[in-house]
Amino acid sequence: MTTTADPQDGRRLTVRGARTRARIVAAAADLMYGQGVGGTTLDDVLAASGVSKSQLYHHFEGKDALVRAVVDLVGERVIERERAALGHLSTLRGLRRWRDALVRNNALRHGAYGCALGALATEVSDHDDLARKALSDLFSEWQTLLAGVLRRLQDGGELPAEASVERLATGLMGALQGGYLLAQTAHDVTPMATSIDMALAHIESLSGP
Repeated sequence: MTTTADPQDGRRLTVRGARTRARIVAAAADLMYGQGVGGTTLDDVLAASGVSKSQLYHHFEGKDALVRAVVDLVGERVIERERAALGHLSTLRGLRRWRDALVRNNALRHGAYGCALGALATEVSDHDDLARKALSDLFSEWQTLLAGVLRRLQDGGELPAEASVERLATGLMGALQGGYLLAQTAHDVTPMATSIDMALAHIESLSGP
């Protein structure tokens, strides 16, 4: 029988078991993105995923374990998207296109849901240290991707060698996440666009006239 490993505890799962687990996590991720972690119950997840209570508890001992799996899934989705978007960027124009894509995507929901990772961090970081650490690692990886773009800008002469890539990447990540939050509360992506634009304008100013 073909098996796979549970990504959280290493238990062997059958193909059918892995599919059931994936269905539960995907349903929970969609619910928690739309109505928050606190607003999502296990009964909600059961109804959305179409699995039985015994199946859910076979894979997850409780809600905290399920939330950690959601963090892993959402993190994988976001980081894969950002790797594809940032992995080979090497120009300021490319960074502008990255900004445009993020703002355009968030505008589809009028900014209502914000950043999927940021929303999870706001709700779980204070009471689940394992989830907090996983989220911290994901944000660090995202910021590392931004730093990689800035280093390539230095290599290409669009950013001076003395510019602090790490500090600029931190500032750009802060502008992005703050922009997501402002857009979420306003249900308007304009604050997000403005926040990222200010960070990018500072980076562009360092390149000289």
